[in-house]
Amino acid sequence: MRTAQAHATVDVRTIAPLERHPLIFSTFRELSTGQAMDLVNDHDPRPLYHQFQARIPGRFGWDYLEAGPDLWRVRITKIADANANVEGGCCGGCGCA
Repeated sequence: MRTAQAHATVDVRTIAPLERHPLIFSTFRELSTGQAMDLVNDHDPRPLYHQFQARIPGRFGWDYLEAGPDLWRVRITKIADANANVEGGCCGGCGCA
């Protein structure tokens, strides 16, 4: 059963490998703070986690909903940056806006 809050779902199992991460990051950028996306993959997306850590550390939550062996589901939540300029907001250059 789904919770009251809907989550965007990105199923990359049928997407070409070179298109996966750009699609995931563009979907994440479209989320508002506090919203989440559910990633569906056929392997552990741990390298993607490290990309998120390198690009926007502290700005996302990463929760495994299902951990293999054939299907992996991860909920990635957009978290507010405590250091962001409240008046000006994010510049958009880091991929978090």
